[in-house]
Amino acid sequence: MRLLLLFPTRPEVRLGLDRGPDVLGPSGSRAAPVTRRGPVGAHAEACGESRGIIYPSVQIKKQLDRRRMALKQISSNKCFGGLQKVFEHDSVELKCKMKFAIYLPPKAETGKCPALYWLSGLTCTEQNFISKSGYHQAASEHGLVVIAPDTSPRGCNIKGEDETWDFGTGAGFYVDASEDPWKTNYRMYSYVTEELPQLINTNFPVDPKRMSIFGHSMGGHGALICALKNPGKYKSVSAFAPICNPVLCPWGKKAFSGYLGTDQSKWEAYDATHLVKLYPDTQLDILIDQGKDDQFLSDGQLLPDNFIAACTEKKIPVVFRLQEANPSSICEKWQGYDHSYYFIATFITDHIRHHAKYLNA
Repeated sequence: MRLLLLFPTRPEVRLGLDRGPDVLGPSGSRAAPVTRRGPVGAHAEACGESRGIIYPSVQIKKQLDRRRMALKQISSNKCFGGLQKVFEHDSVELKCKMKFAIYLPPKAETGKCPALYWLSGLTCTEQNFISKSGYHQAASEHGLVVIAPDTSPRGCNIKGEDETWDFGTGAGFYVDASEDPWKTNYRMYSYVTEELPQLINTNFPVDPKRMSIFGHSMGGHGALICALKNPGKYKSVSAFAPICNPVLCPWGKKAFSGYLGTDQSKWEAYDATHLVKLYPDTQLDILIDQGKDDQFLSDGQLLPDNFIAACTEKKIPVVFRLQEANPSSICEKWQGYDHSYYFIATFITDHIRHHAKYLNA
């Protein structure tokens, strides 16, 4: 392993009554219908509410907010003393139904816990990370609520969204699209940084002031840009084999040209290597693990050296670990770590500890 260190010189929903699929409102209860009352005077109608009266325009907005914030539990499983759950909801940003997974550690039964967001890579759903990474024991021990959303909108009936595996469905790239026909639904950046945290903070026992983010491949790119575009929002960030410089790699060029158009200045707003040059201070410790035998590293899709050089120039702390093969007396060349979840599972505990250090400080 090559190690490179760079340093500058509400209750029902919260614990999820396990009664199978259920629809719950923001506070965990079912909202009763609101009776419409007529307006009392022009001023009262303009203000929307007066003397406790709710008028139609305000009432409709509140009903829409309740509907969009409602959660439908899809599954719940006991794991290392906590609960691994999957929920579905109507997304305001993405204008479709979205699923996310959430792990509630045992400590969530008695108080608020830090929130750690995971962003998955190309073709993944909310299921890949929770079923393959083996993160639960470490999250349970450190008392972290871990949230894993899907990677894109789904079922939007956009022409071409299902034609290729690296663009459209399963490949939202964590940007807010500005080009037709994608701009209406493909707003994963706003979903991950705004809508989803609001949903989590409202419905689960998390401390909104203690939040971190990490991810893999396209999701590693997403984690890095979310942290770099929002100084102070996340306590820490880490990534497995992230797409570090998407404006220069084939995956990024394809996605950005489709979602953001031909103006490459728009691309740079979602490129970690460019964003780190604009980061206002050095108070962000970054951990990156990269498998040496990763096919996409040799194919020029990930470009970590560009990101490391930018961090060095900006004096941003980053720990970059190139995970190599262990020597063997049996084989002269032992196979190294690749881009798969086997690689992630090997080092996931290190990443949980990295975030716990900052989230539990």
